[in-house]
Amino acid sequence: MAIPRKTSVRIPGKILYLTEDPGSLERQLRGEAVDVDPERDALVNNISTDELTPGWVCYYYDETLARYCLVGLRGGVIQRDGIKNGGFGVIVSGRSKGCGSSRETAPYSEREAGVRLVVARSIEKIYGQNCQNIGLLTTTDFGVLDRVRRGEDIPIAEFTKGLDPISAAVVEYGGLFTYNRARLAGETTPPAVTTAPRPMTLCEKIIAAHAIVDAKTGAIGVPAVKPGDALFVRTDVRFSHEYVTAMADSLFREGAGADAVVAEPESVFAFRDHLTFLDQIMPEAHVKLGLREQAASLATVQETFTKRHGIKLYGEVVRDGKTVGSEAICHNKVIEELALPGQVVAGTDSHTCMGGAIGCFAFGVGSTDMANAWLTRDIRVAVPHTARFNLHGTLRAGVTAKDVMLYLLSQPFWKSGEGIGKVLEFAGEGVRAMPLDERATLTNMAVEAGGFTGIVEADEVIVDYLVAQRGLAADDVRARIVKADAGAEYFATFDVDLGALEPMVATPGDPRNGVPLRTLAEATGGDVKIDIAYGGSCTGGKKVDMDLYASVLSRAVAKGQRVADGVQLFIQFGSQDIRRYAEQKGYIEIFTKAGAELVDPSCGACIKAGPGVSTRADQVTVSAINRNFPGRSGPGHVYLASPLVVAASAIAGKIVSPEAI
Repeated sequence: MAIPRKTSVRIPGKILYLTEDPGSLERQLRGEAVDVDPERDALVNNISTDELTPGWVCYYYDETLARYCLVGLRGGVIQRDGIKNGGFGVIVSGRSKGCGSSRETAPYSEREAGVRLVVARSIEKIYGQNCQNIGLLTTTDFGVLDRVRRGEDIPIAEFTKGLDPISAAVVEYGGLFTYNRARLAGETTPPAVTTAPRPMTLCEKIIAAHAIVDAKTGAIGVPAVKPGDALFVRTDVRFSHEYVTAMADSLFREGAGADAVVAEPESVFAFRDHLTFLDQIMPEAHVKLGLREQAASLATVQETFTKRHGIKLYGEVVRDGKTVGSEAICHNKVIEELALPGQVVAGTDSHTCMGGAIGCFAFGVGSTDMANAWLTRDIRVAVPHTARFNLHGTLRAGVTAKDVMLYLLSQPFWKSGEGIGKVLEFAGEGVRAMPLDERATLTNMAVEAGGFTGIVEADEVIVDYLVAQRGLAADDVRARIVKADAGAEYFATFDVDLGALEPMVATPGDPRNGVPLRTLAEATGGDVKIDIAYGGSCTGGKKVDMDLYASVLSRAVAKGQRVADGVQLFIQFGSQDIRRYAEQKGYIEIFTKAGAELVDPSCGACIKAGPGVSTRADQVTVSAINRNFPGRSGPGHVYLASPLVVAASAIAGKIVSPEAI
């Protein structure tokens, strides 16, 4: 029997408008009729996946998620079962719905709570694709709301407008697994890529080389692709972490069968890196809910999965009989050990794009995409547009790649949402002068603006690194390097004078809230007192970051200074290799003398799961992590800054420039 495709849909249930007015939202949740006009009444913008399903909610990976849908929304108006028991079929919000982490638990919680349609001014790339994968409809056309209210049968074409042919077919089939069953049965076929040879950007060339030509024979590679082409690409590296592996495994067995096996498991990797220190900071209220055991089950399920399929697991490290942390945060290990220039890397984390620092096409996907990729090795891609950032000149002393990204993210191209789904290709003598770790900060934070990924063309810096780090042959690495073609077309091109940039901070709520540190000081009288300074995560826990922390703290120690009274400074290593580097450089002694608390590798406080989280709403943190969405690192206020500013602020007790120490 042929698998049916939807031609129309009727959306049952009420419409919930996520308004900035808490009173209006509360009345809607109580079932009252509320007159909301999206053109008149402000809707909440930038609703992150952390707000849809806060970190602790992600310990669940089944229909239980429905009970906690949107409990993290700012203001705390939505309580457990609020969406599930509200009878809502549609949720409406403002710009940038689903920004942040790639967690598929977010749209899954909405779907399981009865929501069938998400309407927003703009929808983030990974969240939107996750919605398609699980059959949750989305649109940016607010005109559809009147048709929903009238109970009309709405053509499915209304929800496939602007989508590439594969994504449209996934929507019509009601999800990715159903689509793939039809594809494997020969009932539907992805359109052939017929783009004629053309100059291509860096990512376009990698995609073209990995394009699936014939899934049965395994043939890959087409002459060229262009933005909008829809295809499947062959991955070189697939990885997941414990936050997601359990859900993906459940979907894998459900969609592919209990006896299904992972294809080419030697290119699949798993990481126990997110919840390593959860026991240290889990609130008692969560313990009473049984969340300690629920969270622990994620690691157990992951370990069982990896043993069943022969997959390498980067797990916890035991030192002197005690678990001290993880082997590495996944993104740091991908660069240290797994990815190579010119490859395609897919991971179940939005910051997978960090791998682009070595010249590969690396991007985050959701649980359903990964579950399908375990079976087929393939990931669907609509060729994205690329924005090129030509970095010119030299950074001034005290200015880092983190400042560059906070500056770029504050620009209208990103704040307007125009950059959603775009590749950020960094080029120019400014980026070529940066060490690998600073390039990794650029690519890591590409997703903070809703970008598809970030990438830097590999060069001799990368060759030297891979030869020294992995013992590879230099000529073999050079042979893998992919370069953008002369004459390649870019969606937008930006020229940035690095010498004109200054230390930046992003004020609480969004990484796009960047302002010069000088401006913040002028506005506040230079008196933003802090309670916590956090140096760590994949973004701020690299070798160069250790150099930066040490450069400030060594000056402080030489002057007899320590971390300010009432302030906690945490320095967390991105991998055990990075910790060994800090030990060899003598940094451990410096950090300890300065009064820092050292933390072994784990995502930790960045996802509210380790030392360094805030515990009260009045606490202020200055952090080297990549995002500061509400509630992500605790209830307090989080300012993003460079490792230099984090270290200096810890000594001063308030947010200051490194020059102040």
